[in-house]
Amino acid sequence: MLNAALTEAPLPLMAHATPTTDLPRGELTVRTIAMPADTNANGDIFGGWVMSQMDQAGGIAGVERAQGRVVTVAVDAMTFIQPVRIGDVLSVYTRIGRIGRTSLKIEIEAWATRFRTGLRDKVTDATFTFVAIDEQGRPRPVPAETEVLTA
Repeated sequence: MLNAALTEAPLPLMAHATPTTDLPRGELTVRTIAMPADTNANGDIFGGWVMSQMDQAGGIAGVERAQGRVVTVAVDAMTFIQPVRIGDVLSVYTRIGRIGRTSLKIEIEAWATRFRTGLRDKVTDATFTFVAIDEQGRPRPVPAETEVLTA
């Protein structure tokens, strides 16, 4: 997996992509390859595996924004749009949404770069809610944006 400092080379868009869904939204946070061990009985990649990659990416973004530990407390409206297949490269993008006193909503999209064609499809999206916690596991305030920028 690669962190958000790395970028992907531009790839051709699929012919059926629409103007509102043809490019990922957010920052590339996790990138990994789908392997045979990650498949379900249909031969597609488990939705739970994709969700796990999204949770990891959200956790990375949450830790960076909250400047410390975060835990997942909710996943809202996860939509599986297309299957992920063996050999596809899964790229997970994150955007910080609403920030509460102790919580962050992070919008997450997963895109598959198809194994043989190099075409890209959005495969799922969801909003994950994380809570910032202290060393004892208790909720703690999320620093204000200005505190994050000066730290």
